[in-house]
Amino acid sequence: MTLRKRISAIRATRSFWRYGSNLAPTLEYLIRSHKYRDCDSAQIVRRLNSDGVAIARIEDFLDYGSIVDFYSEVERLRVAKRVEIEALKANVESDLTVGQKTFNLELLGSEPIFDAECVFARMGLNEKFLTIANGYLKMKARLRYYNIWYTAASMSVLRESQLWHFDREDKLIVKAFVYLDDVEAGTGPFTYAPGTHPKGIHASLKPEFMMEGNVRRTSDAHMEAAYPRADWRVCTGKKGTIIFADTRGYHKGGEARTGDRLMFTCMYTSPASQSKDLIRFPADFDPALLSAEQCKALRIPRK
Repeated sequence: MTLRKRISAIRATRSFWRYGSNLAPTLEYLIRSHKYRDCDSAQIVRRLNSDGVAIARIEDFLDYGSIVDFYSEVERLRVAKRVEIEALKANVESDLTVGQKTFNLELLGSEPIFDAECVFARMGLNEKFLTIANGYLKMKARLRYYNIWYTAASMSVLRESQLWHFDREDKLIVKAFVYLDDVEAGTGPFTYAPGTHPKGIHASLKPEFMMEGNVRRTSDAHMEAAYPRADWRVCTGKKGTIIFADTRGYHKGGEARTGDRLMFTCMYTSPASQSKDLIRFPADFDPALLSAEQCKALRIPRK
């Protein structure tokens, strides 16, 4: 297939994804919510469009009282999960089972039970987070996942998400990562290759890779051969740093060597994504506790 035909095929696929599978949420976005209420959100979307990654601070999204509540709940959860955290740290060197990410613990469980009053659910449904996800996807996005990740330091051979890769849940993906402790070079910073996302100038990058299960993984050496190390975005940052990224672009994270890492993360996709639903709703859940926009982000009817 010639390059021109390949580009045409890609454009046709994306056009069907947007105007076929996701027609209703796209039209709703174009008609009702294409204007930004604040310049910060607009700037983050512009950076996502150009680079695939953007950096912000928690103070840009929450007021002081909400930040205090958020951090307080993080500490309560850290204490409540101390037994599981210690077990993770004790086994991180010995268990190298591929596919189970044994260096990482989801403190809310693999499929969080939704609670409209929980600060973590409210963070994933934060108005500005939704504005950014909608603006980048150019449609009403769906919140697919939120959690708190505890990553244990290890000197084991790099594996899974510690190696370069791209996510596969959708054509475009927005993930947010909120550092809950300071993250330095030795504590597993999120690292990104700007421009390798589907909208970027390096979208066609194809570094050498190995297969780990059914996932392509690329080492630092092979990535450097295809993309200059000097251009890698190593996202170190203080507590409260927020990273937005289209994880369809090449990235890695969790290479914690000198200390553990704790962070909040959430993921937004198009409503038509075939990604597994990772949020569970209790039988007595009342949608009236949420705004209309939040219900749309969860794809649940509001009474």
